[in-house]
Amino acid sequence: MKTHNKQLSRREFLKRVAQVTAATPFIACGAGLAAAQVPPGATLPNNVEKRDVTIWSDGVRMAGDLYLPKGLTKDKKLPAVLFCAGSDGTKKGTPQQLAPRFVQAGFVFLAFDYRGWGESDSRLMSLDKQPKFVAKSEITIRARAIRWQMDFADQAMDIRAAISFLAGEANVDPQRIGILGTSYGGGLVTWTAGNDPRVKCVAAQVGGMGGERGPAADRNAYDLATKQARAETEPVPFETGKMGGKMASYENMRVNPAKGIGYNAVEAAEKIKVPMIIIDAENDELIDRHQNGERVAGILKSRNVPVAYHVLRNMTHYDIYRIGFEEATRLELEWFTKHLKKKTP
Repeated sequence: MKTHNKQLSRREFLKRVAQVTAATPFIACGAGLAAAQVPPGATLPNNVEKRDVTIWSDGVRMAGDLYLPKGLTKDKKLPAVLFCAGSDGTKKGTPQQLAPRFVQAGFVFLAFDYRGWGESDSRLMSLDKQPKFVAKSEITIRARAIRWQMDFADQAMDIRAAISFLAGEANVDPQRIGILGTSYGGGLVTWTAGNDPRVKCVAAQVGGMGGERGPAADRNAYDLATKQARAETEPVPFETGKMGGKMASYENMRVNPAKGIGYNAVEAAEKIKVPMIIIDAENDELIDRHQNGERVAGILKSRNVPVAYHVLRNMTHYDIYRIGFEEATRLELEWFTKHLKKKTP
């Protein structure tokens, strides 16, 4: 994985951000940049245990880090929080900072890498026509690994697979699973909360909910889907799909709007029934918070769903991983403690 801006000073980093132009509306980034905040060689507190786990999503192995209090007996059931990263984000970085705090507050905490991201395996695209199928047979073909794709459909499935993993964990109460998403992951958890009844509490910080998308974006997505299906363009974006504007520095990632058709986080908010906290940055330079987090909060409030909307004053998108980290984490911990610790009747 290529970690961007890791060696830059804060002043140099902000200068670079200021030099780029308008971003693709739905895609917001950030979690990967927080990796620089984890001290090299940092160790977990003595009362926190981390296990390397494998999560299967649609036949692909995903790498996960499961954090638990040490010394749990098999009969002890705790609430769990699943962390869902944003653009360029992996289980190394922000989750390593968050996990000990959540575990010490009485939660099981799971972070993972989406398919084709970080340490997880990739989906494969056949480069050759596959041989004639024989039941239970193995085949050998040339294939290309599909990596670093901004693919809402696949990543929503990955999140649901991670929820399924938690639901089967011996020390997790499957009736008390919450999800926390940052940036692009904020849109993913919003959609998931509206479509997966196993989610009992949700938090989204500086979330890209797709609030700026209009009819033109939908038309372009359907047009791209037609071209992909007919091989008039790459079926999976490798050379195409490069991110522009404020996201251009993420050279390794590709965006596939055709895979976002039917996945609208703002519309999903109309179906959310569980408590949700939304934390935005007042001076977010990547997304219009009024059309994203604030809009979703308004939808939930109008439906009498428990919701809290906080704006971190004088902060930018990336500040939530730095100077805003303590405040955002405190608010999220308080929310999950209030709404997820109590056992559901």
